[in-house]
Amino acid sequence: MDALVIGAGGFVGSYLIQELNRKNLHVGATILPREHIRSGTCDVLEMDIMQESEIRNLLKTHRPKQIYHLAAQSSVAMSWKNPQLTVDVNIKGALHLLEAVRSIEEYYPRILLVGSGEEYGYLKSCSGAVTEDTPLHPGNLYAATKACQNMLGSIYARAYGMGIVMVRAFNHIGVGQSPTFVAADFALQIAEIEAGFRPPVMQVGNLSAKRDFSDVRDVVRAYVMLMEKGSAGETYNVGSGHAVAVRNLLDILLELSRESIVIEQNPARMRPSDVPVMEADITKLVQDTGWKPEYTLEETLLTMLNDNRKKFGL
Repeated sequence: MDALVIGAGGFVGSYLIQELNRKNLHVGATILPREHIRSGTCDVLEMDIMQESEIRNLLKTHRPKQIYHLAAQSSVAMSWKNPQLTVDVNIKGALHLLEAVRSIEEYYPRILLVGSGEEYGYLKSCSGAVTEDTPLHPGNLYAATKACQNMLGSIYARAYGMGIVMVRAFNHIGVGQSPTFVAADFALQIAEIEAGFRPPVMQVGNLSAKRDFSDVRDVVRAYVMLMEKGSAGETYNVGSGHAVAVRNLLDILLELSRESIVIEQNPARMRPSDVPVMEADITKLVQDTGWKPEYTLEETLLTMLNDNRKKFGL
């Protein structure tokens, strides 16, 4: 097997499988019971990241040359509601994978550990885009677990000579994303309003936060290029290199809407702690791989809105 995508039942999994298909690689993909792969050609395998023996047996059988570790509890909002699950999946799950690989003799795969720009946390507003060397100050429980995963990857790469590359992926969006994430939520609400399923009032949370949004298709291209060209033991930011306010994202979607919509801030949608600005310095990624984004924010949001419209027959 050329490549194994762990946690392929989530939002990013199918996009990554399709990108690997374009490379003509033999792909395996792990899912949990009741999950499915939305698209792409692969060998579908059931595996629970919380069971180290399952990981070890699967790796021994298939010996993938590349391992993309996507399995995560990836919602910041959910991390506040269920911190134990977030710690178990994001920290223990990564540790189980690394130990399983290390336990297999004469096995030296490349491993991509996917972290988050949320790890940088609270920064001075004048500090600009963050580099991979910017000190981490996680501002929420999800970010703390991803920072821990990154440290584990760095230690294992250095101590055991493992081919681990780590990324801090900033906000990525696209068709198929859960409406627990802001862009998908906005696109769904607008489509519901256009279809007459709800009044022309949108419920929103904090619109002043600035985030670095990228198309998920650009993000998975970066992952594959880093697996090919990234340096083991190194961490890479993956993002657009430009932060925009959530309000700007909403304004783009409102411009695309066919209805006049009123905005209403809902206190229930506000997080206990929200980092004001997150923007990636992607110099290292570009220098080491030659990667650059192909999709604009407007193109991505229109694709997401049109996909929701189709669901309602619009």
